Amino acid sequence: MVVEGAHDIEFLTRISTLLHADDPTLPDLVGMERNSELIFLPISGHPQAWGKRLAPLNLPEFHLYDREESPVTELRQQTVATINQRCCCRAMLTSKRSLENYLHPQAIQDIADIAPQFGDQDCVATDVAQRVFDNTHDDYSWSQLTRRAQVRLTNRVKHWLNTSAVEKMTLPLLQERDPDGEIISWLETIGQLAKTA
Repeated sequence: MVVEGAHDIEFLTRISTLLHADDPTLPDLVGMERNSELIFLPISGHPQAWGKRLAPLNLPEFHLYDREESPVTELRQQTVATINQRCCCRAMLTSKRSLENYLHPQAIQDIADIAPQFGDQDCVATDVAQRVFDNTHDDYSWSQLTRRAQVRLTNRVKHWLNTSAVEKMTLPLLQERDPDGEIISWLETIGQLAKTA
């Protein structure tokens, strides 16, 4: 399973555990990895380089990439189309900007004691990092931080969003944030590909 980074693995393993507990026909990615039925390959956010790289192995592949913003989105759509032309390979682009956008604000509030407000195409990690920082610093604001400090704090927030906040998700919260069952469709596809291995 090809994903952009380690945070995606954290999100997907935790959310699959939640969904598998409710519907055992959906794969539990933790169990699949433990049983050597699945290997996560974090590619550090460069999907274009991986469109054909694994083809010589002749194994089923599932690729999941964040939508991000234009022109990155269009490049990723081309990569997805290339992968989907190969036998037993499936690639998908999230409909939201990133996996963090599937989190419910309540799950984040339970961890950070802030009331985040974000849309499907907003950078959730940056929004939450700014709110947390501004909420805990009366004498200094986010805008006064260097770009490097902002990136460092955003990465720290990104970690707990994909671990602790995901663990606060419930089925009703997930259904509210993903009413079309997009995450379930990813898991169903992974399960189908695993049967072809």
